[in-house]
Amino acid sequence: MAASSNRIMLGPLVAAIDQGTSSTRFLVFNAKTAELLSHHQVEIKQSFPKEGWVEEDPKEILQSVYECMDRTCEKLTQLNIDVSNIKAVGVTNQRETTLVWDKQTGEPLYNAIVWLDLRTQSTVERLINKTPGKNKNHLKDKTGLPISTYFSAVKLRWLMDNVEKVHEAVLSHRAMFGTVDSWLIWCLTGGKNGGVHCTDVTNASRTMLFNIHTMDWDPELCIYFDIPMGILPKVRSSSEIYGLMKSGPLTGVPISGCLGDQSAALVGQMCFKDGQAKNTYGTGCFLLKNVGTKPVMSDHGLLTTVAYKLGRDKPACYALEGSVAIAGAVVRWLKDNLGIIQTSTELEKLAADVGTSYGCYFVPAFSGLYAPYWEPSARGIICGLTQFTNRSHLAFAALEAVCFQTREILDAMNQDSGINLSQLQVDGGMTSNRLLMQLQADILCIPVVKPSMPETTALGAAMAAGAAEGVSVWSLNPEDLTEVTSEKFEPQINPEESELRYARWKKAVQRAMNWETIEPVNSGNGQKLA
Repeated sequence: MAASSNRIMLGPLVAAIDQGTSSTRFLVFNAKTAELLSHHQVEIKQSFPKEGWVEEDPKEILQSVYECMDRTCEKLTQLNIDVSNIKAVGVTNQRETTLVWDKQTGEPLYNAIVWLDLRTQSTVERLINKTPGKNKNHLKDKTGLPISTYFSAVKLRWLMDNVEKVHEAVLSHRAMFGTVDSWLIWCLTGGKNGGVHCTDVTNASRTMLFNIHTMDWDPELCIYFDIPMGILPKVRSSSEIYGLMKSGPLTGVPISGCLGDQSAALVGQMCFKDGQAKNTYGTGCFLLKNVGTKPVMSDHGLLTTVAYKLGRDKPACYALEGSVAIAGAVVRWLKDNLGIIQTSTELEKLAADVGTSYGCYFVPAFSGLYAPYWEPSARGIICGLTQFTNRSHLAFAALEAVCFQTREILDAMNQDSGINLSQLQVDGGMTSNRLLMQLQADILCIPVVKPSMPETTALGAAMAAGAAEGVSVWSLNPEDLTEVTSEKFEPQINPEESELRYARWKKAVQRAMNWETIEPVNSGNGQKLA
């Protein structure tokens, strides 16, 4: 009897699919208390077919979603929680990652090209060179973005130019383009049998094909990149019913929330007011600040992006974003490429053993430098090495690199707004590293505040799904939002030392610049160096 009465007590539940760069998660929340009830996680394989190339298998991504859903539903059943209480599903995803598939067969026509991928560097240089004044911000007024390898349009252009199957499918009107959200929603709502081809405004705003003022695909941008508008998904708000699940344990449940992962974290951190900000530490590092209902352009290398639009008739809100390509990815690199750690948790212990980098600086510009530099020709560099330097110092330098990169984008954010953030709200996988959080407070010279429930990205997607018209099980009214418990890390070193270390970091960044240039360089002895 207790078990069945327990089931009734919980009320409506909302689930979220969180498809990130390195893993997929499925999480189920209580819509009234925002409590996380159960979840499952599966790692995603990344392949690096050539230097600078990063790909993932679209079918593996989809399979991982089904697996996470099935496992989580099994766990809920074991907890005596009725799966039929799940009233809606939200989707949040790694942004910019680009897929093309055949709408008749449902088959992907190539691997997903991941946001970090650099194969489009020559395309980007060609595009910039043909703009007036060779200006990488040529399209910024419409898109809020610089012309960069990071965004989807150049990846899609590469696929159309270099993959015969994609080229043919576009010509025969069988091709569908989408970011990861579009691929998942299309597949989950029926795929080739009536699947819904859509995206939301936050994901669309990362393609370079979307006009952030008209809030729709821009014909001129599509002409600029020579991309037919017929292959693009329909743009919807971040909170509305897109379609119903067509298979699995949640058949018939509406998919009613969709947000790019960084926007979802902003919502999950309840940053609904102009001026509120959060920093997410995942594969990369992303600082977003809500700037309200009018887009604000940055003078200091930040992006202007759509934060969310929580309903068809609701206004869109915008954000300034500082994007760092490599944060958690540096841990994966130390583990998989150098083998100096076996697990991610080992990094914290190694670094804590020495408590200093001993003058060693590590700029992990594996994919060039993103904000605030937007310098695709930069490459990774480790400098300040002596015979004394060991792997513990390198581990410490890797953690410091994440913090210094955050400091750079926070400085840019403060300069753009003229108002300094008094504390930093943080989330994401790396925030479980307490040494990192303390280092971050020390390097920023402001407190760092971490919610005790770290899954804010998934929470944001669940909130958008639960609040959608026709679902309405989650209230986003400020007075109804649950109080978040959190932990605060206060700065513990004097600001002078912090400034000294930061100045050294800036010097290291300059050393990493202009490394990988496309133009051949003459070495002086008649030999050409790439």
